[in-house]
Amino acid sequence: MKYERRVIAPEEIRRQERICGEILDMVTADGARPLAMVDTYGCQQNEADSEKLRGYLAAMGYGFTQDEFEADVVVVNTCAVREHAEMRVLGNVGALNHSKKARPSQIVAVCGCMVQQEHMAEKIKKSYPVVDLVFGPHELWRFPELLQRVMQRHKRVFAAEKNEGAVAEGIPVRRDGKVKAWLSIMYGCNNFCTYCVVPYVRGRERSREPEAVLAEARELVRQGYKDITLLGQNVNSYGRDLGGGVDFADLLRMVNDIPGDFLIRFMTSHPKDATEKLFRTMAECEKCAHHLHLPVQSGSDRVLKAMNRSYTREKYLAQAALARQYMPDLVLTTDIIVGFPGETEEEFAETLSLCEQVCFDAMFTFIYSKRVGTPAASMPDPYTRADKQRHFDALTELSNRISGEKHREYEGKTLRVLVDGETGREPCNLSSRTNGGRLVHLQGDPALIGSFVDVKITASNTWALYGELV
Repeated sequence: MKYERRVIAPEEIRRQERICGEILDMVTADGARPLAMVDTYGCQQNEADSEKLRGYLAAMGYGFTQDEFEADVVVVNTCAVREHAEMRVLGNVGALNHSKKARPSQIVAVCGCMVQQEHMAEKIKKSYPVVDLVFGPHELWRFPELLQRVMQRHKRVFAAEKNEGAVAEGIPVRRDGKVKAWLSIMYGCNNFCTYCVVPYVRGRERSREPEAVLAEARELVRQGYKDITLLGQNVNSYGRDLGGGVDFADLLRMVNDIPGDFLIRFMTSHPKDATEKLFRTMAECEKCAHHLHLPVQSGSDRVLKAMNRSYTREKYLAQAALARQYMPDLVLTTDIIVGFPGETEEEFAETLSLCEQVCFDAMFTFIYSKRVGTPAASMPDPYTRADKQRHFDALTELSNRISGEKHREYEGKTLRVLVDGETGREPCNLSSRTNGGRLVHLQGDPALIGSFVDVKITASNTWALYGELV
């Protein structure tokens, strides 16, 4: 089925801005400043969405709090990738009964991927009367309109109808911190991996125009951000829906050409679309971090085919080798699902052997979580949770061993790092990241936050490096 790319008209965003002004007049009429809380679950794209929610709320006159008992509006931005995340959300939403009892005028909104699933929206409607507003990712651009409707009508509002999504430019953004920034370059996914619910809740792939991405990137650099991450469910397929001849590697080079001292990161890449052109561009662009997150998910060709991943073990190994050929200092990380329906002992052993061969710098490992409506949910699965936990523990042990070995190789080296925050612990009171995204703890003046510095690595463990300023 052909998807027709949809763009929200600028006048529609201006109408939302006018509504923000109307809400501001209403909620600040008594002279007091109202407070809002935005609670975010899930991936970096959800974090970026929450920055837009906070942007709208700031335009409505709200300040921000992390205490639900202080908040006039609570927005819970949800994730649907795994069951555990949904259970956490539902538990925390249920607990908001206490804050709403203490503050009866409090408005509770639940948004994001979880509620884009019809059965979850229905569950909230029936079982969570504390919730006043429900909307999916496709309706985020009209959050002011939906919130005003709740305020004026004093009735619950549900807006999570199925659609393929759109591109909306001009939504205000309020970011946390002044060092790192998320920059969404596209939305949605066309891959339909059999275990994944994302295409059903985020819609089809929609790329932002290169000019819009570059304008936002220039503004981030002007504001002093030093670590900019380009976001998409599959950044490697950027631009295919635009027809303008600009692919992701081209966009990467355009951002790299913006004057300034900053790092470019990106996620997530799909192996089926990771090209030699991308690796060459990463190597040639001096601002591009030599970090590639390339989810393999399994080392078994049979399982990869059942997952609808559209590549083989052999292709993945060739890509990893080629990327390291272009960037010998590459930090390569991955995602792996353990216990996909029907995965055998032999197939899991193939995953272990692939990980040994590639030697990932870090692995993000998950036990398969059944998602309603996905093809994998109906696949036969004779293996027990105990079997899967045993495999998960074996993979985690391997991951920790390799990571520890990789980190020990850094000891004695001097690296350029970006100081990005405080740890709250002594003696290493500052946290920083290498070009490849490795975490480095060090001691120094908090005034260094936001600066690039040289650090000599003196120690390490499985999870972090420790260094001293040179």
